Amino acid sequence: MVSVSATAFGATAALSDGRQIRTRLVAAADGRASALRRAAGIQTVEWRYPQTGIVTTVWHQRPHNGIAVEHFMRAGPFAILPMTGNRSSIVWTERADLAPRLVALSDAAFAAELAARFGDFLGAVEPIGPRWTYPLRLLLAERYVARRLALVGEAAHTIHPIAGQGLNLGIRDVAALAELAIDARRLGLDIGDESVLLRYEQWRRFDALALAAVTDGLNRLFSISFPPIQFARDFGLAAVNRLPPLKRLLMRDAMGIAGDLPRLVRGEPL
Repeated sequence: MVSVSATAFGATAALSDGRQIRTRLVAAADGRASALRRAAGIQTVEWRYPQTGIVTTVWHQRPHNGIAVEHFMRAGPFAILPMTGNRSSIVWTERADLAPRLVALSDAAFAAELAARFGDFLGAVEPIGPRWTYPLRLLLAERYVARRLALVGEAAHTIHPIAGQGLNLGIRDVAALAELAIDARRLGLDIGDESVLLRYEQWRRFDALALAAVTDGLNRLFSISFPPIQFARDFGLAAVNRLPPLKRLLMRDAMGIAGDLPRLVRGEPL
C-alpha cells in the first residue's frame, strides 16, 4: 500500500502496482513504524529500553508438554515458548551492550550461555535455529483512530515482550474492530463512521495502557538489585503462589481472558 486518502464518504487505498481499492474502513496493521499512522498525523509516546531481545529456536531432550516457562533475571525475562516436537522458541532479553557479543559467539559458546539461563528441566539443550536481535521499546499512539482509519497491533502500541502480552493485545484489537464493524454493518450503518471508530478507541485504549504499565513495571521490578525490594518482591510472589484464587485471577489476566473481551476472544461467533 502506497497511500490512503479518506473523505466523509469513504477511503481509497493506492497500491504499489497502480491499483486503487475503495473501502469504508482502513485498518492500519503495518507495525511499529506504521506509515499509515504517520500519514494520519497521529503522534506517539515512546522510549527505548536499555535492553535487546535475542530470538532463536532450541531443541531439548525432554518434551515440554505445551508448557511455556519464563525466568526473570537481572538483565530481563528469558522466555521459553513451546513449538512442535521437542523444540521451543527462545525470547531472551539481555542488556543492549551485551546482546551483540552474545549473538556473535561460536555455536558452542552460545549454547553454553543459553543453557546457563535455560536450566536443566528439559534435559540437554541445543540451539538449532538462526539468531537475531531486535531493540526493545515502548510505544503508545496518542490516538487510535483518524478519519476512516483504525490502528491495530503494533501500529497502536508496542510493549515490553515480558510474558508475550503484545501478541494477545494485538489479537484483542483485531477481534474488537471486527466485532464493531460487523455489528455496524448488520444495522445498516457505515462501518467507518466516526462513532464506530470512537467506540473502538475507547474499548481498546485502556487495555493497552494498563498492559503497557504492568509489563513496564514488572520489567523494572525484576531489574532492581536493592535487597529490601528484592525481598518484598520475592515475598509477594510467594504469597500469590499460596493463594489459589488470586493466582487464578492473575493467570486469567496474563492469558488475556479477563476484562471486557470481544466475542471472538471469548470463543463466540460474530
